[in-house]
Amino acid sequence: MKKIKVGIVQQANTPVMRDNLLKLAESITALAEKGAQLVVLQELHNSLYFCQTEDTSLFDLAETIPGPSTGFYSELAAKNNIVLVTSLFEKRAPGLYHNTAVVFDTDGSIAGKYRKMHIPDDPAYYEKFYFTPGDMGFEPIQTSLGKLGVLICWDQWYPEAARLMALKGAEMLIYPTAIGWESSDTPEEQNRQLNAWIISQRGHAVANGLPVIAVNRTGHETDPSEQTNGIQFWGNSFVAGPQGEILYQAPNDKEVNEIVEIDMERSENVRRWWPFLRDRRIDEYGNLTKRFID
Repeated sequence: MKKIKVGIVQQANTPVMRDNLLKLAESITALAEKGAQLVVLQELHNSLYFCQTEDTSLFDLAETIPGPSTGFYSELAAKNNIVLVTSLFEKRAPGLYHNTAVVFDTDGSIAGKYRKMHIPDDPAYYEKFYFTPGDMGFEPIQTSLGKLGVLICWDQWYPEAARLMALKGAEMLIYPTAIGWESSDTPEEQNRQLNAWIISQRGHAVANGLPVIAVNRTGHETDPSEQTNGIQFWGNSFVAGPQGEILYQAPNDKEVNEIVEIDMERSENVRRWWPFLRDRRIDEYGNLTKRFID
Protein backbone atom coordinates (compact mmCIF):
# COMPACT_ATOMS: atom_id res chain seq x y z
CA MET A 1 0.00 0.00 0.00
CA LYS A 2 1.57 3.29 -1.11
CA LYS A 3 -0.27 5.66 1.23
CA ILE A 4 -1.90 5.00 4.59
CA LYS A 5 -4.30 7.27 6.42
CA VAL A 6 -3.41 7.13 10.11
CA GLY A 7 -5.85 8.27 12.80
CA ILE A 8 -4.52 9.37 16.19
CA VAL A 9 -6.58 9.81 19.35
CA GLN A 10 -5.14 12.17 21.97
CA GLN A 11 -7.53 11.98 24.92
CA ALA A 12 -7.91 13.31 28.47
CA ASN A 13 -9.13 10.50 30.72
CA THR A 14 -11.46 10.39 33.71
CA PRO A 15 -11.61 8.00 36.71
CA VAL A 16 -14.65 6.30 35.14
CA MET A 17 -13.40 3.58 32.80
CA ARG A 18 -16.73 3.20 31.01
CA ASP A 19 -16.70 6.89 30.07
CA ASN A 20 -13.17 6.56 28.69
CA LEU A 21 -14.14 3.52 26.63
CA LEU A 22 -17.24 5.16 25.19
CA LYS A 23 -15.29 8.28 24.23
CA LEU A 24 -12.59 6.17 22.60
CA ALA A 25 -15.20 4.21 20.65
CA GLU A 26 -16.73 7.46 19.38
CA SER A 27 -13.32 8.78 18.36
CA ILE A 28 -12.31 5.57 16.61
CA THR A 29 -15.58 5.41 14.70
CA ALA A 30 -15.38 9.08 13.70
CA LEU A 31 -11.84 8.65 12.37
CA ALA A 32 -12.82 5.54 10.42
CA GLU A 33 -15.77 7.37 8.87
CA LYS A 34 -13.30 10.02 7.69
CA GLY A 35 -11.14 7.41 6.00
CA ALA A 36 -8.64 6.29 8.64
CA GLN A 37 -7.15 2.88 7.88
CA LEU A 38 -4.92 2.64 10.95
CA VAL A 39 -5.91 4.12 14.34
CA VAL A 40 -3.42 4.48 17.21
CA LEU A 41 -4.42 5.05 20.85
CA GLN A 42 -2.36 6.41 23.75
CA GLU A 43 -0.72 4.31 26.47
CA LEU A 44 -3.03 2.69 29.07
CA HIS A 45 -5.99 4.48 27.53
CA ASN A 46 -8.76 2.67 29.43
CA SER A 47 -8.07 4.39 32.75
CA LEU A 48 -6.21 7.16 34.45
CA TYR A 49 -2.44 6.74 34.50
CA PHE A 50 -2.46 4.73 37.73
CA CYS A 51 1.33 4.43 38.13
CA GLN A 52 1.62 7.74 40.03
CA THR A 53 1.38 5.67 43.24
CA GLU A 54 2.14 2.13 44.42
CA ASP A 55 -1.19 0.58 45.35
CA THR A 56 -1.83 -3.17 45.22
CA SER A 57 -5.58 -2.63 44.75
CA LEU A 58 -4.87 -1.14 41.32
CA PHE A 59 -3.85 -4.54 39.99
CA ASP A 60 -7.61 -5.08 39.77
CA LEU A 61 -7.49 -2.91 36.62
CA ALA A 62 -5.55 -5.61 34.78
CA GLU A 63 -7.19 -8.01 32.34
CA THR A 64 -6.29 -11.21 30.59
CA ILE A 65 -5.54 -11.19 26.86
CA PRO A 66 -7.92 -12.21 25.34
CA GLY A 67 -10.38 -10.62 27.74
CA PRO A 68 -13.12 -7.97 28.00
CA SER A 69 -11.08 -5.13 26.48
CA THR A 70 -9.76 -7.18 23.59
CA GLY A 71 -13.34 -8.18 22.82
CA PHE A 72 -14.42 -4.53 22.89
CA TYR A 73 -11.64 -3.31 20.60
CA SER A 74 -11.88 -6.33 18.32
CA GLU A 75 -15.48 -5.43 17.55
CA LEU A 76 -14.53 -1.81 16.89
CA ALA A 77 -11.73 -2.80 14.51
CA ALA A 78 -13.96 -5.20 12.56
CA LYS A 79 -16.95 -2.87 12.47
CA ASN A 80 -14.84 -0.02 11.13
CA ASN A 81 -12.55 -2.14 8.92
CA ILE A 82 -9.40 -0.65 10.46
CA VAL A 83 -6.12 -1.78 11.97
CA LEU A 84 -6.23 -0.67 15.60
CA VAL A 85 -3.29 -0.26 18.01
CA THR A 86 -4.32 -0.44 21.68
CA SER A 87 -2.47 -0.36 25.02
CA LEU A 88 -3.66 -2.57 27.89
CA PHE A 89 -2.73 -3.57 31.45
CA GLU A 90 -2.27 -7.33 31.01
CA LYS A 91 -2.78 -9.92 33.72
CA ARG A 92 -0.72 -12.82 32.46
CA ALA A 93 -0.88 -14.91 35.64
CA PRO A 94 -1.31 -14.29 39.37
CA GLY A 95 1.46 -11.87 40.35
CA LEU A 96 2.62 -11.43 36.72
CA TYR A 97 1.50 -8.32 34.86
CA HIS A 98 2.63 -6.49 31.75
CA ASN A 99 2.12 -3.19 29.94
CA THR A 100 1.00 -4.64 26.63
CA ALA A 101 0.11 -3.25 23.21
CA VAL A 102 -2.45 -5.33 21.31
CA VAL A 103 -2.91 -4.80 17.58
CA PHE A 104 -6.16 -5.78 15.84
CA ASP A 105 -6.48 -6.33 12.11
CA THR A 106 -9.39 -5.21 9.96
CA ASP A 107 -11.34 -8.43 10.60
CA GLY A 108 -11.09 -7.93 14.38
CA SER A 109 -8.51 -10.67 14.87
CA ILE A 110 -5.52 -10.07 17.14
CA ALA A 111 -2.65 -9.55 14.70
CA GLY A 112 -0.12 -9.55 17.53
CA LYS A 113 0.97 -7.98 20.78
CA TYR A 114 4.05 -6.37 22.26
CA ARG A 115 5.01 -6.25 25.93
CA LYS A 116 6.80 -3.09 27.02
CA MET A 117 10.50 -3.88 27.40
CA HIS A 118 11.89 -0.82 29.18
CA ILE A 119 10.09 -0.16 32.47
CA PRO A 120 10.70 3.18 34.26
CA ASP A 121 10.79 3.76 37.99
CA ASP A 122 10.73 7.49 38.66
CA PRO A 123 8.69 9.79 40.92
CA ALA A 124 5.08 9.64 39.66
CA TYR A 125 6.02 6.89 37.17
CA TYR A 126 6.28 3.83 39.43
CA GLU A 127 5.86 1.31 36.65
CA LYS A 128 8.29 -1.28 38.00
CA PHE A 129 5.81 -1.86 40.84
CA TYR A 130 3.16 -2.95 38.31
CA PHE A 131 4.85 -4.27 35.18
CA THR A 132 7.21 -7.14 34.48
CA PRO A 133 9.57 -6.31 31.57
CA GLY A 134 8.47 -7.78 28.28
CA ASP A 135 9.78 -11.13 27.12
CA MET A 136 8.61 -11.13 23.49
CA GLY A 137 11.55 -9.19 22.06
CA PHE A 138 11.35 -6.45 19.47
CA GLU A 139 9.18 -8.14 16.86
CA PRO A 140 7.16 -6.18 14.27
CA ILE A 141 3.49 -7.12 14.03
CA GLN A 142 2.28 -8.18 10.59
CA THR A 143 -1.05 -6.62 9.61
CA SER A 144 -2.98 -6.16 6.39
CA LEU A 145 -1.42 -2.68 6.17
CA GLY A 146 2.16 -3.89 6.65
CA LYS A 147 4.59 -4.58 9.48
CA LEU A 148 4.12 -2.31 12.48
CA GLY A 149 7.02 -1.73 14.88
CA VAL A 150 4.98 -1.13 18.03
CA LEU A 151 6.87 0.03 21.13
CA ILE A 152 5.58 1.74 24.28
CA CYS A 153 6.47 5.08 25.94
CA TRP A 154 9.78 4.60 27.84
CA ASP A 155 10.94 2.43 24.92
CA GLN A 156 10.95 5.59 22.80
CA TRP A 157 14.17 6.84 24.42
CA TYR A 158 16.18 3.78 23.33
CA PRO A 159 17.64 3.80 19.80
CA GLU A 160 18.43 0.10 20.11
CA ALA A 161 14.73 -0.77 20.28
CA ALA A 162 13.90 1.26 17.18
CA ARG A 163 16.87 -0.17 15.30
CA LEU A 164 15.98 -3.78 16.09
CA MET A 165 12.41 -3.20 14.92
CA ALA A 166 13.74 -1.69 11.70
CA LEU A 167 16.20 -4.54 11.13
CA LYS A 168 13.33 -7.03 11.49
CA GLY A 169 11.35 -5.32 8.75
CA ALA A 170 9.12 -2.80 10.54
CA GLU A 171 7.64 -0.34 8.04
CA MET A 172 6.79 2.26 10.68
CA LEU A 173 7.47 2.86 14.38
CA ILE A 174 4.51 3.41 16.71
CA TYR A 175 4.72 4.66 20.30
CA PRO A 176 1.60 4.74 22.52
CA THR A 177 2.64 7.14 25.31
CA ALA A 178 1.76 8.65 28.68
CA ILE A 179 4.20 11.41 29.59
CA GLY A 180 3.84 14.87 31.08
CA TRP A 181 5.17 17.60 33.33
CA GLU A 182 5.31 17.90 37.10
CA SER A 183 4.20 21.40 38.12
CA SER A 184 7.37 22.12 40.10
CA ASP A 185 9.44 22.09 36.90
CA THR A 186 10.22 25.54 35.52
CA PRO A 187 8.82 26.50 32.10
CA GLU A 188 12.36 26.27 30.72
CA GLU A 189 12.78 22.73 32.04
CA GLN A 190 9.36 21.73 30.73
CA ASN A 191 10.33 22.98 27.30
CA ARG A 192 13.61 21.05 27.41
CA GLN A 193 11.80 17.84 28.36
CA LEU A 194 9.21 18.15 25.61
CA ASN A 195 11.79 18.97 22.95
CA ALA A 196 13.99 16.06 24.03
CA TRP A 197 11.01 13.72 23.70
CA ILE A 198 10.23 14.93 20.19
CA ILE A 199 13.87 15.07 19.04
CA SER A 200 14.62 11.54 20.24
CA GLN A 201 11.79 10.03 18.25
CA ARG A 202 12.44 12.12 15.17
CA GLY A 203 16.00 10.81 15.44
CA HIS A 204 14.68 7.24 15.30
CA ALA A 205 12.81 8.16 12.13
CA VAL A 206 15.96 9.58 10.53
CA ALA A 207 18.35 6.83 11.63
CA ASN A 208 16.06 4.09 10.36
CA GLY A 209 14.39 5.80 7.41
CA LEU A 210 10.92 5.08 8.81
CA PRO A 211 7.84 7.13 9.72
CA VAL A 212 7.15 7.50 13.45
CA ILE A 213 3.75 7.82 15.14
CA ALA A 214 3.74 8.95 18.79
CA VAL A 215 0.36 9.27 20.56
CA ASN A 216 0.32 10.83 24.03
CA ARG A 217 -2.51 11.67 26.41
CA THR A 218 -3.44 15.17 27.53
CA GLY A 219 -5.04 16.75 30.59
CA HIS A 220 -4.13 16.93 34.28
CA GLU A 221 -4.30 13.84 36.50
CA THR A 222 -3.96 14.28 40.26
CA ASP A 223 -1.61 12.27 42.48
CA PRO A 224 -3.82 10.21 44.84
CA SER A 225 -1.03 10.17 47.44
CA GLU A 226 -0.74 13.99 47.32
CA GLN A 227 3.04 13.65 47.37
CA THR A 228 3.22 15.59 44.12
CA ASN A 229 0.93 17.98 42.28
CA GLY A 230 0.07 15.29 39.76
CA ILE A 231 0.97 15.14 36.09
CA GLN A 232 0.02 17.56 33.35
CA PHE A 233 0.23 15.28 30.33
CA TRP A 234 1.78 17.26 27.56
CA GLY A 235 -0.07 15.93 24.51
CA ASN A 236 1.92 16.96 21.41
CA SER A 237 1.12 13.67 19.68
CA PHE A 238 2.86 13.74 16.34
CA VAL A 239 3.62 11.96 13.10
CA ALA A 240 7.05 12.27 11.50
CA GLY A 241 8.22 11.12 8.12
CA PRO A 242 11.37 9.05 7.42
CA GLN A 243 13.60 12.15 7.39
CA GLY A 244 12.20 13.28 10.71
CA GLU A 245 9.94 15.83 9.03
CA ILE A 246 6.88 16.69 11.11
CA LEU A 247 3.74 15.75 9.21
CA TYR A 248 1.42 16.67 12.09
CA GLN A 249 1.77 17.77 15.70
CA ALA A 250 -1.10 18.13 18.18
CA PRO A 251 -1.36 20.88 20.81
CA ASN A 252 -0.39 20.14 24.41
CA ASP A 253 -3.72 20.95 26.07
CA LYS A 254 -6.50 19.76 23.78
CA GLU A 255 -8.07 16.45 22.88
CA VAL A 256 -7.47 15.60 19.25
CA ASN A 257 -8.80 13.18 16.65
CA GLU A 258 -6.68 13.67 13.56
CA ILE A 259 -5.97 11.86 10.31
CA VAL A 260 -2.47 12.05 8.82
CA GLU A 261 -1.54 10.55 5.47
CA ILE A 262 1.78 8.70 5.32
CA ASP A 263 3.48 7.95 2.00
CA MET A 264 4.95 4.49 2.53
CA GLU A 265 7.03 4.63 -0.65
CA ARG A 266 9.02 7.51 0.78
CA SER A 267 10.89 5.23 3.20
CA GLU A 268 12.37 3.26 0.30
CA ASN A 269 13.50 6.44 -1.43
CA VAL A 270 14.96 7.94 1.75
CA ARG A 271 16.94 4.77 2.45
CA ARG A 272 18.41 5.02 -1.06
CA TRP A 273 19.46 8.64 -0.48
CA TRP A 274 20.74 8.06 3.05
CA PRO A 275 21.97 4.43 3.17
CA PHE A 276 22.59 4.23 6.90
CA LEU A 277 21.81 0.52 7.00
CA ARG A 278 24.38 -0.14 4.27
CA ASP A 279 27.16 1.65 6.12
CA ARG A 280 26.65 0.19 9.59
CA ARG A 281 29.85 -1.30 11.02
CA ILE A 282 28.25 -4.43 12.45
CA ASP A 283 31.72 -5.93 12.98
CA GLU A 284 32.43 -3.24 15.60
CA TYR A 285 29.21 -3.11 17.60
CA GLY A 286 29.66 -6.10 19.89
CA ASN A 287 30.17 -3.92 22.98
CA LEU A 288 26.61 -2.60 22.67
CA THR A 289 25.45 -5.69 24.55
CA LYS A 290 27.49 -4.65 27.62
CA ARG A 291 26.09 -2.54 30.47
CA PHE A 292 29.20 -0.33 30.52
CA ILE A 293 32.65 -0.42 28.93
CA ASP A 294 35.50 0.13 31.40
